[in-house]
Amino acid sequence: MSTTVSPTIVHAGEGIRQVVRDAQRDGRRVGVVPTMGALHQGHLSLVDAAHQQCDVVIVTVFVNPTQFAPHEDYERYPRDLDSDAAKLSQHGCDYVFAPAVEEMYPQGFETSINVGSVALPYEGERRPTHFSGVATVVLKLLTLVPANAAFFGQKDYQQTLVVGQMIRDLNVPTKLVVCPTVRESDGLAMSSRNAYLDDDQRRRATALHASMQLARQMVDHGERQVATLQQAIESLLAEVGGIDLDYIAFVRAGTVEPVESIRGPTVVLMAARVGQTRLIDNMQIG
Repeated sequence: MSTTVSPTIVHAGEGIRQVVRDAQRDGRRVGVVPTMGALHQGHLSLVDAAHQQCDVVIVTVFVNPTQFAPHEDYERYPRDLDSDAAKLSQHGCDYVFAPAVEEMYPQGFETSINVGSVALPYEGERRPTHFSGVATVVLKLLTLVPANAAFFGQKDYQQTLVVGQMIRDLNVPTKLVVCPTVRESDGLAMSSRNAYLDDDQRRRATALHASMQLARQMVDHGERQVATLQQAIESLLAEVGGIDLDYIAFVRAGTVEPVESIRGPTVVLMAARVGQTRLIDNMQIG
């Protein structure tokens, strides 16, 4: 952590672009951390990583409407820019870019990004417009904030693959840096949506991480069949109760390609509802 210094808040796209241009002209490396606000320690760990690797750190705070379906929680998603800025002041953040919706999506806006097959299964199947909204807004942010490096969290595994595909395919001159998932002391992956959970739901939600740990332990002891591992995960979650499982997937690390047996680095992907709150998580095994 650095000395407490309040970041400068910028709302205009051209203003933050000039900040980046000036810094890079002076030979300084710029890092950006795209967020939707409601910052927690997971976000702040990305800011810390950016602060370690870059000379100027910019955090974007924008609740992106195009990645929410009509029935999702866009309107109630937590927003508190002052609180976010106060947290960032202790983590070496120099600027906050907080554009209005009209800045990002002016009247007549029609363009969207389709990144192809990596966005189709799992989250893409459940939320068909989600990754197009993510890819579009990230491309816009990296155009307005053309940083040297952009920092994302491993918790959103498929999102990191979508962003990486978009960066490669469109020759975006920003390096993608993926940082480890930050967890609560009981294993629950940090998420802004955790605030929606009551105490009982919060306790039950820890079973997501516990079930993936069980799968990892089974692999460490020689189990290789995905069907057996998935059954063990489902049994543990059923025993805890109150968890509506959306999907479990085992994919080759760095891809969304499903595997039937563990033959190398593999990622377990999981999505479930606890009460009305949808949570995602993942863990590498093998």
